[in-house]
Amino acid sequence: MGLVPCRLLTETSPPPPYALTNDVSSCCRRAPPPAAPGRATPLRRGDQTYLAKLTSVGSIANEETCERLRGLIQRQVQICKRSIEVMDAVRRGAQLAIDECQFQFRNRRWNCSTLESMPVFGKVVTQGTREAAFVYAISAASVAFAVTRACSSGELEKCGCDRTVHGVSPEGFQWSGCSDNIAYGVAFSQSFVDVRERGKGQSSSRALMNLHNNEAGRKAILSHMRVECKCHGVSGSCEVKTCWRAMPPFRKVGNVIKEKFDGATEVEQRKVGTAKALVPRNSQFKPHTDDDLVYLEPSPDFCDRDPRTPGMLGTVGRQCNRTSKAIDGCELMCCGRGFQTEEVQLVDRCSCKFHWCCYVKCKQCPKTVEMHTCR
Repeated sequence: MGLVPCRLLTETSPPPPYALTNDVSSCCRRAPPPAAPGRATPLRRGDQTYLAKLTSVGSIANEETCERLRGLIQRQVQICKRSIEVMDAVRRGAQLAIDECQFQFRNRRWNCSTLESMPVFGKVVTQGTREAAFVYAISAASVAFAVTRACSSGELEKCGCDRTVHGVSPEGFQWSGCSDNIAYGVAFSQSFVDVRERGKGQSSSRALMNLHNNEAGRKAILSHMRVECKCHGVSGSCEVKTCWRAMPPFRKVGNVIKEKFDGATEVEQRKVGTAKALVPRNSQFKPHTDDDLVYLEPSPDFCDRDPRTPGMLGTVGRQCNRTSKAIDGCELMCCGRGFQTEEVQLVDRCSCKFHWCCYVKCKQCPKTVEMHTCR
């Protein structure tokens, strides 16, 4: 893949740090200045995804480190202190959530641009939109996934492989190997991620929305657990087959949650019996399931930058597809403002040959392509 020039957006404010928003198909976005130190309301609310931004913090190895972690509410700090060894996996999960969000939304007006302040995705996720629904679901899923992976790889003393999967299956194969301990990963995600909402009380419509989407994210892993097997026998025969349960690749999890985003249900809070619950705003729609994403309010169009709303960067300077009629097409991506075209030089690999043994050697071939960006 060749290098695409990165178009930088200029502002009248002093130049804060730049942040690369996603892959080469998008532009570099300038992040607003970091929030002033102190426990303002956004900090008190917490955003564990911010852990991915704490590159200056080494391994989370002691209780003092937990106290210094920005992005955690006090009850999460307490969990951190009780589960020190798990926190590096949680931080990897936070980065996994950001990366997957940016991949899934790379061709949309809002492309999961991140800030150097909290919330990481800006005020976009403080509103009850379907974008917020996706972020909460992918964040909860990523923590469950990363912690489960850490269990299976032997990083954690508190958990290991899932030993409840053993014996002979109804299909006749032998359960063996290391089955992913998804039960532990999901349980930790529920206790660590959901505590932010339970601290607010579960009666508010936004808390109900977040808790529902957190669980839907975790179900995207649980519903797609798979069986992997290995054959044993002479000359590769399969006289004996041992199998284990494994999580799907996280890209598969992201694809599932993105499909749920596309079909998310707009809901409102109503009293059902003695409890408060979220029900479809339009009574003609069928009720959502536990696997579906839900949201409370329509999304903005994300066309224009809004200085009052961190994370709302607009689409000026975004790359678009001139021939597409979908959301990545120049007509929709640029919100009718038009686009400009320029020729750029890319360098790509070509004439690749395999050499014995064992490497591939390629030539560097320049080529000229048209790049379209929104006005």
